[in-house]
Amino acid sequence: MLKIGPYQFEHNIVLAPMAGITDAVYREICRNNGACYTLSEMVASKKELWQSKKSSTRHVDLNDPEPRAVQLIGTDPQELAEAAAWQVSQGAQIIDLNMGCPAKKVCSVAAGSALMATPELTYEIFNTVVDTVKVPVTVKIRTGTDDENKNALQIAQLAEEAGLQAITIHGRTRADKFRSQAEFDTVKEVKQQVTIPVIANGDICSPEQAEFVLKYTAADGIMIGRASQGYPWIFREINHYLTTGNKLSPPSLEEFQQTILHHLTGLHNLYGNELGIRIARKHIGWYAQHLPNGETLRKTFNRLQTVKQQTDLIEDFFLNLK
Repeated sequence: MLKIGPYQFEHNIVLAPMAGITDAVYREICRNNGACYTLSEMVASKKELWQSKKSSTRHVDLNDPEPRAVQLIGTDPQELAEAAAWQVSQGAQIIDLNMGCPAKKVCSVAAGSALMATPELTYEIFNTVVDTVKVPVTVKIRTGTDDENKNALQIAQLAEEAGLQAITIHGRTRADKFRSQAEFDTVKEVKQQVTIPVIANGDICSPEQAEFVLKYTAADGIMIGRASQGYPWIFREINHYLTTGNKLSPPSLEEFQQTILHHLTGLHNLYGNELGIRIARKHIGWYAQHLPNGETLRKTFNRLQTVKQQTDLIEDFFLNLK
């Protein structure tokens, strides 16, 4: 089973931090459906952004079950350490460092996966943050910057030496972004060389893939990101398959309806009506991919302008399916 610092998890299927997606509402839904551990969306380390409107919905939610984990992104060791200390003061119990994001606006300032190109700075960041906070520090990386520079093992060994408590590896390079197929040979190699927990990430979209990756890499856990979008039940389906060897029945239409309505209410409450209505559209688009007449639902939903219209459409949609 997966263990990070003093925290022992019942299962080893983790929800990936995804910017603009894994807010408190999304994390709760995934936890209720079998994710053992969730991380917040990445938060910028710059002090002037800590209290920005965008960052305010990404901080620690004291309603989250323990351990509460926050992911930070930045390039300055002292700045990251101060941000980590502030997050801990607000209730964070695990600090995760983002060295895996391939987004251009992140990498253009040498943050995210671009940091893998500077192991010396990476090591300084690790040491400074670990020395500053008394909670477990973890990191999420990629296999390297490109196919010619796969240095995940080097970064993992630096992480272990600095006292980090776990490492997650996405099976692509920074240059790959989300193209091509994720590979797990690098994850397997890292797992053989370090003693801290290793979590595998990338293209794990089914119980069978989850089982393969865990067996092939001997990783301590797996992290699910895009496959959970519109289908949070993937966590319980993987857990069931790993435990019993049998496939779990998919969620009923009734369960889809109740989950979607709960998600909508949560988004409207968290972001307010105007922003909540906009954010809800992308989530409904993902749920719709798994539903009959889903494309019609998506197109109709995207035109709605009020909370009541959104809720009424979902209720009417499922009523017509029965």
